[in-house]
Amino acid sequence: MSETFNLTGISSVAMHTAGHNNAEHAHLTPIYATSTFTFDTAQEGMERFLGSDKTRIYSRWGNPTFTAAEETIAALEAFGLKDEQGNPLQLKALLHASGQAAMATLFLSNLKAGDTVLSHYSLYGGTYELMHKVLGQTGVNIRIVDMRDLNEVVDAIKKDSTIKLVHIETPANPTIQCVDIEAVTRIAKEKNLLVSVDNTFASPYLQQPFKYGVDFVFHSTTKFLNGHGTAIGGVLLGKDLEKMKTNVWKWHVLLGGNSNPFDAFLLSQGLKTLELRMERHCANAMEVARFLAAHPGVAHVNYTGLTSHPDYAVSQKQMKHPGALMSYELKGGIEAGKQFIDRLQMCVRAVSLGTVDTLISHPASMSHVGVAREERLKYGITDGLIRMSVGIENIADILNDLDQALKLH
Repeated sequence: MSETFNLTGISSVAMHTAGHNNAEHAHLTPIYATSTFTFDTAQEGMERFLGSDKTRIYSRWGNPTFTAAEETIAALEAFGLKDEQGNPLQLKALLHASGQAAMATLFLSNLKAGDTVLSHYSLYGGTYELMHKVLGQTGVNIRIVDMRDLNEVVDAIKKDSTIKLVHIETPANPTIQCVDIEAVTRIAKEKNLLVSVDNTFASPYLQQPFKYGVDFVFHSTTKFLNGHGTAIGGVLLGKDLEKMKTNVWKWHVLLGGNSNPFDAFLLSQGLKTLELRMERHCANAMEVARFLAAHPGVAHVNYTGLTSHPDYAVSQKQMKHPGALMSYELKGGIEAGKQFIDRLQMCVRAVSLGTVDTLISHPASMSHVGVAREERLKYGITDGLIRMSVGIENIADILNDLDQALKLH
């Protein structure tokens, strides 16, 4: 595709950003299943090691199959955005073996002993444990506040000069709380702090944090970006290209959290249908949320598409649609929740999210089992809370399955 041809739709960007430019003229980027790459001459080898493109040296450092996925995700996150000079925003993405690996690179490349990371209190369990059980041992401090209260953010930053990074997860897991990215970033930038956003739940189709001036965006690519539950992965994106290619890249390769060619290939294929999948995910989710909110067996529903959700306005402001994730509490508590899950016939009992099929899990015994109960309860993750990732099945079948599983109550 000519560089002068401007793609105007996000599906076109997902399909045509990368994949056609290879020596073999393959329609799709091949799976470069190789641990290392050869050099024709010593001079060529030296030039590759000295150059900025490390994709053809050693696959822990980079691989053409990784590059295709990285370039596509970067194009999706930057789609339609401009930099401070008014030029199209350029981003650098680094593909990792998992979301946890990408998160580790984010934290360790930007924080040192004595620094503090400020974050929201409703976080994915793996992020919470990484912060408290790994970062804590390196001498990095963790400060958790309710970032939906901007006064708490201002107060924390004002009182603690050791804060270097503000990390936002929005929508948050599993309470679906939303943090105002623009407002928090504005506060952080008054003190020249770095800001990172976990955009996993939204995907770049629904939310683009770089629009609001953040420095880093993170995804567990295992989820909506892959979309089919076929591969584990994570990606870290940054707008400081020099830093991403040097310091951040160095931490990435030294920690050994590289992806592998087969998983990167599967990710690239999943990305091509992101827009189509998200449209169906979101349409189905709205119907499910309305059904559950009206059901007599449901105590309450956490879904920002419902006006009853306290973060409805924030969600409307920064997301194209509230998304496919929700959580809800059944009347009858944990026993009612267990019985409901056991009675499901089509919806799948599994952790993770963002796959084409509907997944239902119980955070207290699954994703947040490593978080102390008192901490969970304080943050709204109750014993009977059910998390649901609404799939793209026919909506009537999803609703019928939920209805028959709820009739026990």
